[in-house]
Amino acid sequence: MKIQNITVLGSTGSIGMSTLDVIRRHPDRFHVFALCAHSQVESLFAQCLEFRPEFAVVRDAQLAAQLAELCRSAGLLTEVRYGVEALIEMSAAPEVDSVMAAIVGAAGLEPTLAAARAGKKLMLANKEVLVMAGELFMHAVREHGATLLPVDSEHNAIFQSLPADFGRGLAACGVQKILLTASGGPFRNTPLADLSAVTPDAACAHPNWVMGRKISVDSATMMNKGLEVIEAHWIFAAPPEMIQVVVHPQSVIHSAVQFADGSVLAQMGNPDMRTPIAYAMAYPERIAAGVEPLDLFKIARLEFYEPDFERFRCLQLAYDVLREGGTAPAILNAANETAVAAFLAGSLPFLGIARLNEATLDALPARPEGSLEDVLAADAEARLFACQAIRENSFS
Repeated sequence: MKIQNITVLGSTGSIGMSTLDVIRRHPDRFHVFALCAHSQVESLFAQCLEFRPEFAVVRDAQLAAQLAELCRSAGLLTEVRYGVEALIEMSAAPEVDSVMAAIVGAAGLEPTLAAARAGKKLMLANKEVLVMAGELFMHAVREHGATLLPVDSEHNAIFQSLPADFGRGLAACGVQKILLTASGGPFRNTPLADLSAVTPDAACAHPNWVMGRKISVDSATMMNKGLEVIEAHWIFAAPPEMIQVVVHPQSVIHSAVQFADGSVLAQMGNPDMRTPIAYAMAYPERIAAGVEPLDLFKIARLEFYEPDFERFRCLQLAYDVLREGGTAPAILNAANETAVAAFLAGSLPFLGIARLNEATLDALPARPEGSLEDVLAADAEARLFACQAIRENSFS
């Protein structure tokens, strides 16, 4: 069996650490070629000590110097690099078989696109790549023969539930609807009047999943699910009206597919990201992920609800920009990243996130998604507008 060389983009985040846990369990199958992180030098150094990658990448020269000194002192041969160009190089390196794309936000766009253009097996955990540049990205996957395996638990579940030949068209395969499940986050039943007082710590306290702070806030606003609707559109070539969000508080059914004959096929499991990660890493085989088997007797019941689009305005905005197309999704994503950062910093209230997102979309017209430069320009313009609005205290 050939050992798979893997680059992990975002190795110190929750997805990255779960990926390394699966690798740890299967040293005969996987080897870490490169570990790429933002600024957590101590955590990255500990990973380098254990996995001995050929390369490690951090944000800037100062952090790289710190990490290089730690590696030298420990006798590690790991070469330390920094910056976006290094991320791109580690994603496209000839030695690399697979790339785990787990950098959060727009920062993951260029290295993930580089992996697609290099024809890699691409395990996609960065939904913003498809939200910002879905048309460009999917074209690169097809043109260069990359293998795209979704790692988001919902899209991984859909992938497992669809026929193997779904690429010939969902309708041709008898698919009527994609059922995208959502936990509803921590505020599913919170009175609307109380949402104005939500704190960052409360928004990050997800009832089922252990995630980073940005994605936890997105789950609380259901922007995360909105981004996943856009992601599902691109991965599965599904029109917006074929994608239905279903609130499922237990997070046991990770998503499902409804067929023309009345059947619904679903993928179930305990809420642990190591399951979809292991599936993507070993595809088309299945390997142990370290996840406890699902005990249906303990679960006892499964609940399902329609989403409240008034409570979760961000979810409605995502459907709106998907239908508008062009750079509209990139504008929404940029505004939301800016809004969430401001909320976590205490300079924007929780309800201000949706208001700022909507105001940015209203102010900036969408343009065709002609090139990566067009996408990045729309992203920059939206961030500039959102930052100015926050400074002016427009949404307090």
